[in-house]
Amino acid sequence: MAQDFERHIDRVTGTSPVTVFTSDSDDTVIGIRCANVVGSAINVDVYIVNSAVNYYLVKTAPIPVGGSLELIDGGAKVVMQSGDALTVVSDTASSLDTIVSRIDTISA
Repeated sequence: MAQDFERHIDRVTGTSPVTVFTSDSDDTVIGIRCANVVGSAINVDVYIVNSAVNYYLVKTAPIPVGGSLELIDGGAKVVMQSGDALTVVSDTASSLDTIVSRIDTISA
């Protein structure tokens, strides 16, 4: 079964929430990695916005200096419906790189 794998990258997110991507179909997120790119520890939130409500995958998660946080591993997945927005924010200016891998439009 052929699938359409997609990648989204967001560079140096800070204290304003950033939408990494908005689902335009039934999509499956298969990987989220958040990396600290500054010289101090940071805290991050990653959530899905659905109908103006935030559903947190992680809230105020600490990432040490030089560290990263893998939110989906071991075969886990997060399904997003059309219109859902995957959003990230840090407690420190220009401190967070985010890479998201997903399968676009799951086929039968």
